[in-house]
Amino acid sequence: MTRIHEVLDRQAEAQGEAVAIIDADGTRFSYHSLKTASEDAARLLQSKGVMPGDRLLVLAENCAAAVAFIFAASRLGVWSLPVNARLAAPEVDRILAYATPRAAVLTVGVSPDAASHAERLKAQPRDGAFGSIALATPYPSAPEPEEDVAVMLLTTGTTGQPKGVMLTHDNLRFAGRASAELRGMQPGDIVYGVLPMTHVFGLASMIMAATHAGASIKLESRFSPEALHRALTEGVTILPAVPQMHALLMQYTHAQGHETLENGALRYVSSGAAPLDPVWKRKAEAFYGIPLQNGYGMTESTAGVCATVNAIGDPDISVGRPLPGIEIRIDETAAGGGKGVGEVLTRGPHVMKGYYRNPEETARILDADGWLHTGDLGRLDGEDRLHIVGRAKELIIRGGFNVYPQEVEAALNDHPAVVQAAVIGRNLEGGDEEVLAFVQISAPGRVDEAGLKAHVAKLLSGYKRPERIVVAEKLPAAATGKILKHKLISTFERELRAEEESETPPGSGR
Repeated sequence: MTRIHEVLDRQAEAQGEAVAIIDADGTRFSYHSLKTASEDAARLLQSKGVMPGDRLLVLAENCAAAVAFIFAASRLGVWSLPVNARLAAPEVDRILAYATPRAAVLTVGVSPDAASHAERLKAQPRDGAFGSIALATPYPSAPEPEEDVAVMLLTTGTTGQPKGVMLTHDNLRFAGRASAELRGMQPGDIVYGVLPMTHVFGLASMIMAATHAGASIKLESRFSPEALHRALTEGVTILPAVPQMHALLMQYTHAQGHETLENGALRYVSSGAAPLDPVWKRKAEAFYGIPLQNGYGMTESTAGVCATVNAIGDPDISVGRPLPGIEIRIDETAAGGGKGVGEVLTRGPHVMKGYYRNPEETARILDADGWLHTGDLGRLDGEDRLHIVGRAKELIIRGGFNVYPQEVEAALNDHPAVVQAAVIGRNLEGGDEEVLAFVQISAPGRVDEAGLKAHVAKLLSGYKRPERIVVAEKLPAAATGKILKHKLISTFERELRAEEESETPPGSGR
């Protein structure tokens, strides 16, 4: 096999009537009908002049149609560009100008936002074996020569000029196989599919992994703890998620009067895209009744680099050892490094081809020996397990001391009223930084800023304690549930300003 659609075709031949996708509306696609849907989608694209090397924008929320068009692009030698339909119009326009796709597919059947974009882009409704979509075509474009690129993804949190990560067919097939083998996926498994396939975690570790194994995926276009709870009581066996999803599910379940999840079918739960802390991990394992596995990866590494295979109750909060075929090393000379801590570098068949139309940035992050410089700070323990300390860019330097946000977040998450926490640094005059914390609590009034400051004072050295803690009902998050740290200050600007004004002495002139 050389292309990702061949993974689907193999399953259609081996077990054609097995369920591949349970769509958000309950429609079931067998592996045979999903293959037919992708072939139908490919014929539609061909009829509109889409050719090898073109880019296909898939403006989507999770649904079978989006999966069908990603595999259809593979059949034609076209690069698919899955993008979250919930982006604002100016963001979509920047992507169109950057990627110059030949066509745009919009999943109007499941997404009001996609329908809104379709109207603006004058996309025409189309129905087929893939379901209902809208298609905008043709756009002025020119084919790219790189035949091995399957998908181009935009990195989470990209602002201004988009930055496209070129992932090859080999990248995605490797990632799917590695994820499936790690989880022991097999036919009969049901994977909960709410992680957006417009992000690498959902695309590689969910869609490609389940297809490789011949498992079923229960797709959801948007996350809600109620829908997740219902699915987990109806036979889901594998739950890939991010910590925020776990936290909100536990909060919802507790509100229903239950302390634990009753589901005999669930056998594998994983957490990725954000750090764990030991208290939270213990809570999650007590809730699920099975081990919570951790992992580490990024878009540029086609999702997985490392993962744990721990037993329940194991206090290990590392992200585990490298997956088979993957190398890692620690560069202690990087900013924020030293004494065993350094930038995490990784090399292997999971590393991206590069950034689209950005050779300078590609050369900065991907060196001549094939090492990907992740920008994450980490260390290896005595058992060669990787511990992520934080992002090099997120490192806070206060009074000459290094403050790692993950450690402060762990102290805040230790409080029973806290659902999740995010910590960032803010520059002060003179070059120092202050520590700011933003905390989502389980119910209004359960704890205030003073209570949280008293709590962390017992757990953290003075220089690590936040100057300000903003208590909120929710925090800004991406479609994956990952907290958008770059939006915290703007989101809570009024609260921060009010606190500053209340601390300004009369007549100080501040």
